[in-house]
Amino acid sequence: MSLEAARAIDEEALIAGCVRGDRESERALFRQEYPRVNATVFRLIGGSRDADDLVQETFIAVFRALPRFRGEAKLSTWIDRIAVRVVFAHIRQRHRVPVPSELFEIEAPVAGPDDRAHAREGLRRLYAVLARLKPEARLAFALYAIDGRSIAEVAELTDSTQVSAKLRIWRARREVEKRAANDPILRQFAGGE
Repeated sequence: MSLEAARAIDEEALIAGCVRGDRESERALFRQEYPRVNATVFRLIGGSRDADDLVQETFIAVFRALPRFRGEAKLSTWIDRIAVRVVFAHIRQRHRVPVPSELFEIEAPVAGPDDRAHAREGLRRLYAVLARLKPEARLAFALYAIDGRSIAEVAELTDSTQVSAKLRIWRARREVEKRAANDPILRQFAGGE
């Protein structure tokens, strides 16, 4: 039996256990998927204080919808789609998500405190620009440029066509570039210098 076939059987057993209400299966699924969901939510909305709540909302929605999971996509992709919908609903409801700079953690290695502060400020300014965009463009851009998803994945996760996803990303990128033209910190952070 291949490793992939073994994982599929394990995933099916895990899903079946969750559907039955087995707490151990639910904990196992949560532990398995939490890091990726948390990272995705964080990248979509930045360092918002709402990120933890949105991750929790995502898992509540996952466990409620799991009995309807048909296996047409990978479980992780299906969960990502739910996370994107939860974040989308949040952004649409609030339209502008505040971006408190103290919540940003810089993952890339930086030389010193000044570089870290500069990177944090660039990130804060990027998310401030994204907060002004329409929710669809913001999500598409964040999934593509920040989360590193392909156009096809962005289209799948946002329930849109690839052409729509490309257009939304292009519009968002154009707005970021327009703002960066007048903002040296954002321009440097966004790779314009």
